[in-house]
Amino acid sequence: MSDTQQRIDDLVKHNDIVLFMKGTASFPQCGFSGRAVQILKACGVEPKAIATVNVLEDAEIRAGIKDYSNWPTIPQLYIKGEFIGGSDIMMEMYESGELQGMLAKQG
Repeated sequence: MSDTQQRIDDLVKHNDIVLFMKGTASFPQCGFSGRAVQILKACGVEPKAIATVNVLEDAEIRAGIKDYSNWPTIPQLYIKGEFIGGSDIMMEMYESGELQGMLAKQG
């Protein structure tokens, strides 16, 4: 495992909720990342409970996360080490109530 992959693996495994995104939770740098943060907030997740990784500040993470998850786009959400998906999947899961159920188990 490369150093970058190890860094990503550590982030995913040591934080209950990790969002790899463009920008930060308080200042998203793209619409999809902003939508992902809003979905988590709508689920009752406190912004400080989300470990966010700004991929715009780290080109290695930006490229490496796509390999790590085998998913081509950002944002990417992980809950308890499990890859959930991007903002479209998050929205589908939110609308069905599935995402709220997964997040409720984090408390």
